[in-house]
Formats: sequence, C-alpha cells, structure tokens
Amino acid sequence: MRKTRDIARAAVRAQLAQVAFELFRRDGFDRVTINDVAGAAGVSRNTFLRYFETKEDAVLAAFDARGERVAETVRARPPEEEDWTALRRGLDIVAEEYRRDPAGALATALLIRQTPSLHARNLEKQCGWRPLLAGALAERRHSGSVRSGPVRSGELDLLVRAAAALDCLDIAVDHWTAADGRPDIGDLLDAAFAALAPPALTQATAAP
Repeated sequence: MRKTRDIARAAVRAQLAQVAFELFRRDGFDRVTINDVAGAAGVSRNTFLRYFETKEDAVLAAFDARGERVAETVRARPPEEEDWTALRRGLDIVAEEYRRDPAGALATALLIRQTPSLHARNLEKQCGWRPLLAGALAERRHSGSVRSGPVRSGELDLLVRAAAALDCLDIAVDHWTAADGRPDIGDLLDAAFAALAPPALTQATAAP
C-alpha cells in the first residue's frame, strides 16, 4: 500500500512540475505565481505547497536525486581507477539524461541560466553534491568501506576534486546551452576534465 501511495505521489509531483515548467517558459518565471501554477494544474495552493516549498523547487525537482546517482556511480568504479577519472565517469549519468531528452534539457538549462533565483538555487543544490562525491571517493580510497559523517581533514583533497568536477560540469553545460545543445555534452565534459587532468590521465579520462 505504501509503495502505491509513493508512486501516486511521485506522479502528482511530476505533473505539477510539468505544468509549472510550461507556465514559466511561456510567461516568464518571475511573472508566474504559485497560485497561477496551482490554478493551471487544477489544485489548491496548499496542495502545491505540499509537494514543493518554492517555485524554484518545482523546476529543479528532477535534480534532487541526481547527486546521489552520480555518487553511486563513482563509488562503483574500479578501486584502482584514479579519482579524477572516476568522477568523470560518474557524470556520465548526467550526460545520458541530456542525450535522452536534449530539447527538454536545453529548455530547462536556458530557463535556469536566464533566471537568477533558479541559477542560485541550482548552484546551492550542486554544492550539496560535494560531500556526496567526496564521500564516494573516500569509500574507494578505503577499499569500499561504507563511510558516514563529514570528510576527514586529511581528505580535503577529495572535496577539492569533487568541487572541481562540478565546476567542469557547470562549464560544459554553459557551453552546451550557448551552442543550442548542438555539441555532445559528453565531449564537452571530456574537454573540461582534460583541462585539469595531469597529462597521463587525459586519454584515460576520455575513455569509456
């Protein structure tokens, strides 16, 4: 029964997010209110707020679990693989989402980058990915043992690498968006990572 409720809740959440996104694209994010979205979706304002705390969350809801999926992919990479390569391969999850629905991904990226509050909220969410990715790297460093709590002071380098990887993602997405989604996002990620990788790792990072 609980699983059925969870599925139904996820379906309503997705429908509300889609209605909100279409309104934001048509009328402009700042001009659309929560009441507008609720009315267009045929629900009350309170119902909308049970699913999303803000308008920004309605746009970025699909990103909530992305950091966890990237961290899981990094954690599952071969233990002998260099951290920078593991981070690049972890972001294949994001690249695949862009390839699966390039038109939708481009529309979302444009809306985020043209709306200061959305851009700021998106960066805030990505900052939350840093400890997830650093933790995944730490587990690989310690033979895959499960870790909890903050990264230790001696593992500051892992947070730096995680932050740098996310900066590479942002730059790749910026270039992809500016080019109307024509380049392959994976190629842009490869180029961004190669700019920071030691020469010996440049080829390995780009390899599947």
